[in-house]
Amino acid sequence: MIEWVEIALLVVLIVLALLRLRGGSGYAAATERLVRIEAAGMRAEQAQREDLRALREELQRGGRETSQALREELTALGQTVKDRLETVGAELARRGEADERRQEALRKSVDERLEAVRLVVEQRLEALNVNNAAKLEEMRATVDEKLHATLEARLTASFGLVSERLEKVQVGLGEMQSLATGVGDLKRVLTNVKSRGGWAEIQLGWLLEQTLAPEQYKANVRVRPDTNELVEFAICLPGDEESVWLPIDAKFPKEDYERLLEAYETADPDAIERHGKAIERAIRDEAKKISDKYVCPPHTTNFAIMYLPTEGLFAEVIRRPGLVDDIQTRCRVTIAGPTTFTALLNSLQMGFRTLAIQQRSGEVWKILGATKSEFEKFSTLWEKLGKQLSTAQNTVEEVGRKSRTISRALKNVESEPGGALGADTAPLLALDDERDAAE
Repeated sequence: MIEWVEIALLVVLIVLALLRLRGGSGYAAATERLVRIEAAGMRAEQAQREDLRALREELQRGGRETSQALREELTALGQTVKDRLETVGAELARRGEADERRQEALRKSVDERLEAVRLVVEQRLEALNVNNAAKLEEMRATVDEKLHATLEARLTASFGLVSERLEKVQVGLGEMQSLATGVGDLKRVLTNVKSRGGWAEIQLGWLLEQTLAPEQYKANVRVRPDTNELVEFAICLPGDEESVWLPIDAKFPKEDYERLLEAYETADPDAIERHGKAIERAIRDEAKKISDKYVCPPHTTNFAIMYLPTEGLFAEVIRRPGLVDDIQTRCRVTIAGPTTFTALLNSLQMGFRTLAIQQRSGEVWKILGATKSEFEKFSTLWEKLGKQLSTAQNTVEEVGRKSRTISRALKNVESEPGGALGADTAPLLALDDERDAAE
């Protein structure tokens, strides 16, 4: 506002200067007007200054009042906030204590429930182990029974046929006694299989030693001619031209299995799943190694056996969906536990015995064939002898007739007088010949 007043005064001065330059009566009037205008401007400026001073004082007074009111409001608000904070703090403390009590109660409840779950899991696992053991024992008994029945039936049929042939030809008793001794050994093997404890290779060696003959398997065998890898055990299977090896390798992922057992004991589902997958990976890796190292047809069979030394580990592996089938398909490796491996060995032993019986039976059949040929020759000779005996009998009969004819002729000689002997002898002999022929 002051700047405008100054501008107005400046304009007035300029106008006065112009009028003064022009001169005349108008200058006085203009000067008077300008003086009045200047006075009015000064009065206006004075009034403006007073208004500004009054406004400043009013603003200062309002500011002081506002500051005082604001200070009082802030003081009241601070007290209110303080009271509220104290109230909230007390409420939070109370709720914190309540939350701690609830958390403690919840922790105890969770511990109790986990303990109950662990007990239930242990009971079910124990029941499952018992059930699996019973089923495996039942399977073993069924397999043994079927193997025994099949073997007995085949042996009975073979012995009946061989005995019938031997009764006719009276040969081969020594061979059949050897077969009977072998069958007795097989029965003792099938009825006296022991189950001794042990781990991995030692247990595998014990099972092979208990079930098979020493020449039927070997330890540390080099089954691939192109490498120096040695398989722990291999069963020697008879082939068409030369023997074929069945590789057997024992595996036991001890650390992973112990971790899995600990996870079962603590009832930790995540740990159970994690360690179970670790065992699955280990089994797959070992199966791949066995396949790459030891499966090499025609030097070996087109599959190998991975032996797991505990029934628990074997059950854990076979319960994994698709694991056993996938390993058999991709790696050509069959997984076996102690019970199933024993049943497999018994089956192989029965096959060995059956093959031996078949080989012995072939020898007996050869003997019987040779005997049949000799009997055919003997029959031919017997027929010839019969014909010769018939010819000799006819000759003897002819001699007998001649002898009787001569005897009658001699009787007639004794009864007739001496003169009539010469004329009647020839007709008499001819008549006697006809009579003998008629007789």
